[in-house]
Amino acid sequence: MIEFYLDGGSGVSPYLQLVQQVRHALRLGMLREGDQLPTVKEVVAQLAINANTVLKAYRELEHEGLVAARPGVGTFVTATLTDASLAAHGPLRLDLRRWLAKARRAGLDDESIEALFMSTFRTTAQEDIA
Repeated sequence: MIEFYLDGGSGVSPYLQLVQQVRHALRLGMLREGDQLPTVKEVVAQLAINANTVLKAYRELEHEGLVAARPGVGTFVTATLTDASLAAHGPLRLDLRRWLAKARRAGLDDESIEALFMSTFRTTAQEDIA
């Protein structure tokens, strides 16, 4: 089962953080069809957020066809976002871990690492488009 967390400094609304975390878990194969999401009550207790925030996130995921609510039972995954590239994740994750260790040895903190990664990612994506 997924365990949610909130990053108050991200600038992303709490409900959208929940949606993104479910999408990421689906994309990485951490959640599969038939898996149950935590109940609204469990998420509220864990994160100390408003129940409407959780409900909004779950409704958006349901609207996207990724989950379905079963009244009195819970919310369950109905679709996955994994594809054939899932097999490549292991070796890529290992390469990324090595790169992260190298960045930390070079003195970069988490924010600097994230900034470097995202700027390189965006630049590469723009070059691929051109």
